[in-house]
Amino acid sequence: MTASALTITPKLHSHIQTLNPKTSFPSSCSCSCSSATENNAKLTWESNVVSKRSVFNVGIGLLAASVVALSPLEANATRVEYYATVGEPLCEMNFARSGLGFCDLSVGSGIQAPRGELINIHYTARFGDGTVFDSSYKRGRPLTMRIGVGKVIKGLDQGIFGGEGVPPMQVGGKRKLHIPSNLAYGPEPAGCFAGDCNIPGNAILDYDINFVGIYSGNRALPTNK
Repeated sequence: MTASALTITPKLHSHIQTLNPKTSFPSSCSCSCSSATENNAKLTWESNVVSKRSVFNVGIGLLAASVVALSPLEANATRVEYYATVGEPLCEMNFARSGLGFCDLSVGSGIQAPRGELINIHYTARFGDGTVFDSSYKRGRPLTMRIGVGKVIKGLDQGIFGGEGVPPMQVGGKRKLHIPSNLAYGPEPAGCFAGDCNIPGNAILDYDINFVGIYSGNRALPTNK
């Protein structure tokens, strides 16, 4: 038994050394740990650099976006607010037999509005005390309306299409209209929604009209053969 044990022991010792060589394992461990530490430090430094660059780029992007976003929008908002709240220059009113007041700030050089055609106008509408209650400028686009056939209030039909001593407007023209209540909405409130009315009864209305042009989508009128 003793001899057999002595014979087996060297083989076991040799086998253990093969699995755990003293010359290579410590060196490998030391190299691997050192390399991992250096790599971790390098990754941490690179990560910090990338993070700082990302934050810097995001900051630059936000700054640029704010410049692009705020400047044009604020300018447009200012123009819209200006047109919607600041009236055209005053002019001396002429009065038709109907009671409609009108005066031209600019006659325009385009064609007159054909009866029954769709036209585009910009306008600002006020009560007699100067309070704005409606404006196409606030919506950012002109109003398309059919003129001369009773599709709008009488004061606008007569004030733009003309008649009874009022000359017709021409494309490019600007005109102020003073519309008495009988040519506006009369004794009944208008613009009502859920019991709240935008225009009270018997309201006298003042309009600044800018005749932008004839609507391009008009269909050709039928011809009599």
